[in-house]
Order: sequence, then C-alpha cells, then structure tokens
Amino acid sequence: MTTTYPFSAIVGMDGLRLALLLNAVSPAVGGVLVRGEKGTAKSTAVRAIASLLPEVDVVAGCRFSCDPAAPDPSCPDGPHEPGTGEARPARMVELPVGASEDRLVGALDIERALSDGVKAFEPGLLADAHRGVLYVDEVNLLHDHLIDLLLDAAAMGASYVEREGVSVRHAARFLLVGTMNPEEGELRPQLLDRFGLTVEVAASRDTEERVEVVRRRLAYDEDPEGFAARWAADEEALRERIAAARSLLPRVALGDRALRQIAAVCAGFEVDGMRADIVTARTATALAAWAGRTDVRTEDVRGAALLSLPHRRRRAPFDAPGLDEDKLDEILRRFEEDDPEPDPDPGPEDGPGGSGPDDPGGPEGGPQEGAGDGSGEQAPHAGPEPSVPDQRTGEHETADREPDSAPADRDSGPGEADDGVGGAGGERAAVGAAEPFRTRRLDVPGLGEGAAGRRSRARSAHGRTTGARRPRGTLSALHLSATVRAAAPHQLARGRRGPGLLVRRDDLREAVREGREGNLVLFVVDASGSMAARKRMSAIKGAVLSLLLDAYQRRDKVGLITFRGADAELALPPTSSVDTAAARLERLPTGGCTPLAAGLLKAREVLRVERLRDPARRPLLVVVTDGRATEARRSGGPTPVERAGRAARMLAGDGVASVVVDCEAGPVRLGLAGALARELRGTPVTLDELRADSVTALVRDVRTVSNPRRAA
Repeated sequence: MTTTYPFSAIVGMDGLRLALLLNAVSPAVGGVLVRGEKGTAKSTAVRAIASLLPEVDVVAGCRFSCDPAAPDPSCPDGPHEPGTGEARPARMVELPVGASEDRLVGALDIERALSDGVKAFEPGLLADAHRGVLYVDEVNLLHDHLIDLLLDAAAMGASYVEREGVSVRHAARFLLVGTMNPEEGELRPQLLDRFGLTVEVAASRDTEERVEVVRRRLAYDEDPEGFAARWAADEEALRERIAAARSLLPRVALGDRALRQIAAVCAGFEVDGMRADIVTARTATALAAWAGRTDVRTEDVRGAALLSLPHRRRRAPFDAPGLDEDKLDEILRRFEEDDPEPDPDPGPEDGPGGSGPDDPGGPEGGPQEGAGDGSGEQAPHAGPEPSVPDQRTGEHETADREPDSAPADRDSGPGEADDGVGGAGGERAAVGAAEPFRTRRLDVPGLGEGAAGRRSRARSAHGRTTGARRPRGTLSALHLSATVRAAAPHQLARGRRGPGLLVRRDDLREAVREGREGNLVLFVVDASGSMAARKRMSAIKGAVLSLLLDAYQRRDKVGLITFRGADAELALPPTSSVDTAAARLERLPTGGCTPLAAGLLKAREVLRVERLRDPARRPLLVVVTDGRATEARRSGGPTPVERAGRAARMLAGDGVASVVVDCEAGPVRLGLAGALARELRGTPVTLDELRADSVTALVRDVRTVSNPRRAA
C-alpha cells in the first residue's frame, strides 16, 4: 500500500490547506477548485486530506455505500433493513481525464436486460465516491459530456443510468475537488459554480521555503513510511481538531447581521444567482467552528468571501478570476457604518483550537503562494490579513491606446505603400481591443471524428441518431428498432413459444450518432504597418477576440501566428487556453513590412505538426489581413504577392479549411484579401459580415474542398 504524503508536512499554501480543511469540517461547503501552475503540489495536498477525513458507517456488502441509519430506498443492491453497519475510511475516488461515460456512471448490461429482464448493473466512479471525495485532476480537460454528468449528479445528489427505457438510480453525494492549470484552458461557468471554494496556488519565491520543500520531499521519497511516522502526531492532532470542529458546527450561530454582511458582499460583487450567498454562509460558519467559536464574525465573512467569490464574480470574457480586496473591505466598512453593532469581543472560548496568536483558527485569506510537495509542521496557520495573488481587477494588462489625433492613425489612400520605415511602417505600441461581439459560426466542411465540441459536424457518442451498426466493443447506445429487426427473423428457429423476444449478442445493434466536434482554430494575424496606419487595429483585435470567445464556447483548441517586419512568429502554440491567446493578442505590437507568405508557411508547418499529434482534430485556418504583401525582394525572384499566392495554394492543396477576414478599409478597395481567399479556396468575410447580428451578413460555410483532386 502506498504511503500518502502527510497533510501536516506540506509547506506553505495556507489558502489551499484551509479550503480543504473547511470542506473536511463541513462537506456542505461544496468542494474546492485548485488553480495553479504545474509542479505546485496541488494533487499532493488533495490526496493528503483524504487520510484525515472521519470514517463513515456503511451497510455491509452494499456497493453504493448506503448509510445503515437511513439506507437509500432506490439502491440497486437494496432494499436494506435499517440497522448497524460497518465503519470504513472515507474514499477518495479519482476520475481520469480520459474516462468513459460507463466508467463514470456505471454500465448496464443491455443484452441481459432485453433477453432475461435482469437489471445487471456495474457501479461506476460516482457510486464509489458516494459519501466521500471525487477528485478530478486536470478538470478543465475533461470531456463536455462527462462534465454534464458531473453537474447533474452534483445538483441532484443522485446518478441516473438510462439505456433504452431501462433505468437505474442510486445516491451520489460527494465532495467535488478539482485541480487545473489555467494555461491549459478554463472551465465552463456552470462547472465553476459547482465548486464551493477556489484557491490559487503558486510556487514560493522564498529561498528558505523552497529549500524546505525539497528537503522534505527527498526525505519522503527515500523513506515514505519513516517520514509519515515522524508526522504521525501532527496528523492525529489535525484529525482530532477536524472531529471537534464537526461536533461544534451545529452550535455555531449565523446571526442576521452576518447574513446581511454576506448578502451585501455578494450583491456588491454582482455575482450571478444565490449559490454564492449560500456557500459563503456555510464557509463562514465552518471558519467559526474551525476557530473554536460558536458565533460568526466579520473576519469569518471576509475570509469566506475570499474563498467563495473569486470564481463567481461577474466578469468580462477572458478576465482572470480574482477578487478586489480593497472593494471587499470597502463594502464591509460601509456595512459597519450603517450597522455599527460591534462583534463580540474576541477572547478565549470553549472549543477546539482556541484563538491564541499562534493558533490557525483565525480567518484565512484567499489563495496564498504555495510550494511544491512539502509543507509546514504546524496545522495550516491563518493570519489576520488574507492574502491573494495580484488579481485585484481581474483584467488583462494592456498598453495605453494611442491618441486619436496621432497622424499614423489616419486612414491612408489605397495606394499607400508600406515601406517598413517611419510612419505606419515603424513598430508601434500595442493598442487595446474593441468590445467583442457575437460572431457567426464558421464550420469545417464534411463529417469529422474529432473530440466532442460545438463547431463542425462529426460522428460522436452523443447527438442525433443517423443509423445503426454492429457494436464495436462494449455496447453503450442501443439502436432498439435495428436490434428487433435483426432478431425477428430467427424467433422460430430459436424455439420462441411465448411473449418476449429471444435476443442474442449477434442481434445487437448500436446507434450511429452525429453531433459536433471541436476543431483547431489557427489564427494568422497581420500585424504589419499597413494595419496600424488605418486606425483599425483596435477593431481588428476586437474581431479576433470575438472569434476567440466563439472558439472557447465551442470547445476548440486555438493557436496564434502573427506576421510583421521580416518574418512570422508563433505567438501561441495550439492550446485549449483561449485566455492565454487573448492575453497574447492584447499585447501584440504592430509595424513593419507585411510578410504574408511567411505567415501562411508558418501556419502550414504548425498544422503539419498538429496533424501528427492529433490526426482526428480538423483545423480551421482564420487569416486576418487586408491582403497586402510587402517585404524585401531578391533580384529576379518572385514578388511578395506571388510568394503569398504560392503559399496559399500549398495550404489549399493540403485540404485546409480557411476563412479570410478582410480588414481592408477606405472608399476604394483593392480586393487583395478576396484574391487570397480564392487562392486558399476559402471564404472571404468582411468585419461587418463576421457579426451575427449584422443586417448585411450572409450565412456562410467554409467551402474549401477537402479533396484536392476533386478541387482540381
């Protein structure tokens, strides 16, 4: 048996440790989402807390962990008679990113259900996690349909398995804990809201703390059992304190004044719905119990808000989660002025932990800087002043906009050259993006088989039924009518004499379904001087930002290539983190020549590599340019326009679906972007036509021919 790293041995990460401990004290808090960079011991801390959870009483032999005092009447292993059960440790069940639906919710044997009328059900991970912890590492990479199942189970406290009219239900109440690296993509707002608390973790920048992390980790790796034995007393002390806080929790009074404070804070931050108020109230109550008090104070409300609101506050697309502590203090200060009733005087109280200066029972702030796999000898220490990473505004840092009166911002005539020197040609500081808007959906033609998403048509496990076939492996989606048709001709030969259908495995047919897939949307953005000189870079960035928002909603991977000066640059390799792409776009400077061919060739190389990594994910190339091509030309060589046309034809020959967003402005149009779209065999779209609410917009599909031979 593997020895778990002791929770009390973790260095730093006070916010994470407190959030996990509060959930251990009060599971009703609703779990915790841990956000942080790689190598910050997120998984180590989550696994370590499981060993501190109290044991649970279960019905002997029940695969669904029914409580003997109140067994589930719908339990598939039931009915159970109320009585005494057996105690076992609370489980921590890990959900792998690549888990199937049957592994999560359980598998129902359709063949036995149809032929024998028997509900043969194999429990899944949701059943294993009942009355325990469900841990999802890299939760932001989980498939959409699994996220939907998690949301349903978390909301209803039960899991339903439906297969062609045969259904099984069982209780599934669990503590949901997830970890994620924001660089790999964000979570859907619906799933974010299901996590009670959120914390940000980052590696400590303190030299001594980092040394201690390494020292403890090396000692653990050398002798796990011996290391755990040295921390056994601290672990037992934490276990006892959790049990004492749980016992005290029902006696903690959440008065009207504390409730009004919570409501004022949630309203002040304009959070959606009422779950934030409820979670904050439960967290403040758990904080008071952890501190050994029976009353909820202002510091408990403040600490609870720092943990429960950062991921729920209303924010603009691509803003990082965070909470403005100054605003929080101002809301609480105004409340104190309107309702000056003082909190009870602090002092020693009966209960676990007391409230001495070295006691970790005080209010904990939001996310603290954390360390790797090691930690502090004491139970998580909470200081009087919460601390969070510098995310007070939650807004991306952007460069100042240039004055409207700048001469280079004026639109120039259609014949203006981009010589790469001075004026529009020199490098210019980044400008902010205009407000994003809702865009029309741009699809990749044909029928794919990529990862589930919401953009292009694809064969998938979920969607509308389009046909039937023999099962390929375990049957999960039965096509009932096709199965009946396959079994009907053989009934006499099989000796059928009464009602019912004699079904054998060879008769079974599974449904073929068509849904939507996510694509790789690769942006190739012209950042040359010809774009900056026409006072439209802000509008162009707004359009790309809108497309990025659309890609986020449709579960796409995105990449960003920019070209200007003498070459093209892969500003962001293909990733699921649309937020990172938006941040790179916001800081994008402009100026110089227009090496359009270099941008297209860089895109071709990126797509070639990604095709090897993930051949099922189809790409959509989005070129944002006015179509100009200006760069240094070798004597006797092809012109920049000819080189760009050759690169475009190579991409078209690869069967890459493409869209050219025409950014040309002015009363006279050269039509260069349209010519580029024809070379790519793609679709030209103006900025106006890109808007879903534009009166002049047309419903357009990408019509690049995937088969180059047929195109020829």
